[in-house]
Amino acid sequence: MKEVQIGILAIQGDIEENLSATNLALNELGVKGSVIPVKYTNEIVNVDGLILPGGESTVIGTLAKLSGASQLIKDRIKDGMPVMGTCAGMIMLAERVYDKVVGETKQQLFNVLDITVERNAFGRQNDSFEAQLKIPLIGGKDFNGVFIRAPVVTETKNGVETIATLNNRIVAVKHGNVIGTSFHPELSNDARLHKYFVQLAVDYAK
Repeated sequence: MKEVQIGILAIQGDIEENLSATNLALNELGVKGSVIPVKYTNEIVNVDGLILPGGESTVIGTLAKLSGASQLIKDRIKDGMPVMGTCAGMIMLAERVYDKVVGETKQQLFNVLDITVERNAFGRQNDSFEAQLKIPLIGGKDFNGVFIRAPVVTETKNGVETIATLNNRIVAVKHGNVIGTSFHPELSNDARLHKYFVQLAVDYAK
């Protein structure tokens, strides 16, 4: 069986934390594979799964378009490659994004999840917090969600599944091979979401 290769989009954001969390997931699953930072089309074309980290979604989107990575990422997701976007990464995956202050953001998006996202829905940096979340998809005990300038999903369409809520607000979604979270699972010291994602990539690599 071929070794699985997971890419972390390394344009901007918490890249190292996702590298660590994904390596931990591989180890805990006993899966042979590697995790690499990717930025350019020649790197993205070879991965079996891609994680879009938290950071500044406008910066990531603009630079991904300039590097030519945007279209390839969209095409590969549509072909079935698993992708997980956390915080800014989830914003990137959305069809529609707005901000309470500026309204519709008109930023570069991958448009692969039929959701509407409100940016900074829980406030700014100093309003960051942690909360215990029930995520039946990964089983058992609560998951410690780390929310930093977190977005929230205000609308889902066309079969997008809600996989976690906080105070009746949607904070994680899934549609087929695409996962989006408002929070930062890579900062939780709990590899279960990354393990779930790695398993999707293993199945895809087969």
